[in-house]
Amino acid sequence: MSHYVEELQHEATAAIEVMQKAAIAARHIHARAELMRHMRLTAAKNKAKPKVEAVEAVVAEWLEAWYVPRNDWPHIANEMENFTATFYDYVNDASDANDQRMRATTKALDEALAAEGTTISDQMAFRSMCAHGWWEAVLPTPDTLPGKAERPTVPQLEKGRAFWEATCAEQCREG
Repeated sequence: MSHYVEELQHEATAAIEVMQKAAIAARHIHARAELMRHMRLTAAKNKAKPKVEAVEAVVAEWLEAWYVPRNDWPHIANEMENFTATFYDYVNDASDANDQRMRATTKALDEALAAEGTTISDQMAFRSMCAHGWWEAVLPTPDTLPGKAERPTVPQLEKGRAFWEATCAEQCREG
């Protein structure tokens, strides 16, 4: 028979493992969802423009928000542009077909980033000026991140508040 203190220690260890897995999963899903929300919002702001012009404007705003110079990712530029174009198509026609195309180009971008050893959610969390502060508490930005930039807009954790209350900058909440 196990004793009380040992039981509590085992229960605590198991609960912490569950919490860690849940926090990592939530960060992954939330960062991904936030990028998609921003992409749709930015595409909607540009929907009246011709498609080529709108896609370029959205990609430029996206990369600026991530502090990434336009020419730093030429190896995935095609996937980024295709991904962005499907958001433009979707905001101009929110059809099932355009939703499926958005999913397909997201998968292609996922695969291109995976070939680089990263994910959409990691890049959103590590680079975006609109990152939520709690993401950093779950998985800190690596010091070795190529092109790592200071992001003064990302809210920091505050003493006396739950970590998940460190959301994103006010300017990023529109839409």
